[in-house]
Amino acid sequence: MTTATRKILVTNALPYANGPIHIGHMLGYIQADIWVRFQKMRGHECHYMCADDAHGTPIMLKAQQLGIEPEQMINDMNQAHQADFADFHVNFDHYYSTHSPENKELAELIYKRLRAAGHIKTKTISQLFDPQKEMFLPDRFVKGDCPKCGATEQYGDNCDVCGATYAPTDLKNPVSAVSGATPELRDSEHYFFDLPAFEKMLKAWTRSGSLQEEMANKLNEWFESGLQRWDISRDAPYFGFEIPDAPGKYFYVWLDAPIGYMSSFKHYCETTGNADFDSYWQKDTDTELYHFIGKDIIYFHSLFWPAMLSGAEFRQPTNVWAHGFITVNGTKMSKSKGTFIMARTYLEHLDPDYLRYYFAAKLTSRIDDLDLNLTDFAQRVNSDLVGKVVNIASRCAGFIQKKFDGKLATELNETELLTEFQNAASSIAQAYENREFSRAMREIMGLADKANFYIAEQEPWQLIKDPANASRVHEICSIGINLFRLLMIYLTPVVPELAQRVQAFLKEQFTWQSHEHILTGHEIEPFKALLQRIDMKQVEQMIDASKEANAAAQAPAAAATENDELQNDPIAEEINFDEFAKVDLRVALIANAEHVEGADKLLKLTLDLGGETRQVFAGIKSAYDPATLIGQHTVMVANLAPRKMRFGLSEGMVLAAGPGGEDLYIMNPHEGAKPGMRVK
Repeated sequence: MTTATRKILVTNALPYANGPIHIGHMLGYIQADIWVRFQKMRGHECHYMCADDAHGTPIMLKAQQLGIEPEQMINDMNQAHQADFADFHVNFDHYYSTHSPENKELAELIYKRLRAAGHIKTKTISQLFDPQKEMFLPDRFVKGDCPKCGATEQYGDNCDVCGATYAPTDLKNPVSAVSGATPELRDSEHYFFDLPAFEKMLKAWTRSGSLQEEMANKLNEWFESGLQRWDISRDAPYFGFEIPDAPGKYFYVWLDAPIGYMSSFKHYCETTGNADFDSYWQKDTDTELYHFIGKDIIYFHSLFWPAMLSGAEFRQPTNVWAHGFITVNGTKMSKSKGTFIMARTYLEHLDPDYLRYYFAAKLTSRIDDLDLNLTDFAQRVNSDLVGKVVNIASRCAGFIQKKFDGKLATELNETELLTEFQNAASSIAQAYENREFSRAMREIMGLADKANFYIAEQEPWQLIKDPANASRVHEICSIGINLFRLLMIYLTPVVPELAQRVQAFLKEQFTWQSHEHILTGHEIEPFKALLQRIDMKQVEQMIDASKEANAAAQAPAAAATENDELQNDPIAEEINFDEFAKVDLRVALIANAEHVEGADKLLKLTLDLGGETRQVFAGIKSAYDPATLIGQHTVMVANLAPRKMRFGLSEGMVLAAGPGGEDLYIMNPHEGAKPGMRVK
């Protein structure tokens, strides 16, 4: 790896300013923070930026619901977000907001450059309009029946049941999710970014090594289906920036949100003088730009964003790195189970370094989902950090303090193991650089095992019984402290708070280059406990607190939600018993569940009806890991006519409740129900 000083700018996906941070969010921020800390330890110039994504219809409506101005709401949330990140040791160099003068200036600049280059088009479109709220309705604020399969309660952009995509105007029986009113169709002129004009550039960029292979393959599917012009405008009322020379028209939130990376950095440059904005964002610069994002926003960051930058004569990202989602105990985070854990709830019960280490021990450079198994979490932290790493210091430091005046030996003759630990720096650094954190953790813990074996084999506690062995014990324990020190140098990006305590104990400040020398004749502080073991009672208390917090948050809204559901989706037209009797509902065993290649929403289920199996495609991918469904019982419509889909034949429909996305819940019969039983 090169030792030349690099100039690096790192950003994280911008958290939306309408809610607090939870541990699912923390995965991406911890991943990026570890990488940034490693780069800074290596001596590189690395700037780490983030901001709140503060615009859009949901922000406007949430503020109205709270009875406050949007500016107050986003400012309050910004402070809460920054506190959560700081307490998780996510060390941004600057944290800002997209609702800023710099973001307005840059959004208008990019728009005007795109317009001058002929990349902005206008078109009159028909949209659904809420006559009660007097506002046009974005896709996700309209619900109705899918125009393809007839499934009810579907959003205005796609069907979670059959996977179809469509315009909100195609929905049958549309209802405003804001007021429950029946929307009207009205015309409005909209502004579009000519994304297809950048197809050649995007194809080259996506295959240039700037994306993970999984991302590049996914984008190729979008190229094959054809790029479409992107609607970048929204009609008033809207919380955001008004488009220049277009009164009553506002930039769609996804236009100015990624520009927030630039504006946060611009404000940082102007207020600190620590970097030059143009040298990082101008075309053909030799600086590096990396975006860490979740896999759910790949489309915006890998198509729209680089195309916008190119059209406006700015540089493209060096890399866009996506990560997966987290599950807890094998299933999606659940408020009722207490596994939908807010960052603050976690911090009130457990050390943030525990979660940082556990995530690092599982993170790779791929876009894999990560399961936070809470039992494994406690066991791994206790075994690795406490039982292996900190244990080395606790076994050796007492001898150094009591027998040798707190000073390490001036000469170390057995250097073979120390040299092995020092030489490991190269491969561990390569793993960090490539975001293969789990490989780095495995290598570090393998070294920790060797250090513990060395101390156990030497048995200084036995040797010290004979005063003639004093110098030998001094050397053994000094080697042990140095092995511990090397391990902690390598772990510093992952567990920064523990590393601070270790540096205080060793009376030293770490850089990555610290591994190149060994401490001899060095004075250390008296040893104090560096890290406590996790007691599962702490985990249980965190779960209980999470349940209580979620219940308290939901309780006041329970009645309103119940009423809203009926207002948003009124009970259907009355039918008689004979019509209902035609629907054959059966208990089915989910014999198998798997992802569907090329499908964003669907899982392929193999359903056992008690001797007969059916293949059903269900739009529940956003809510379930397929492995967790296998063996569960559910309810299906067994006599629904088979429907030919792009991915195969679907021979029925499983029943689920919820608005969509992560909030989908398949029907589970009580214990005792058997496959094939009729539901009546």
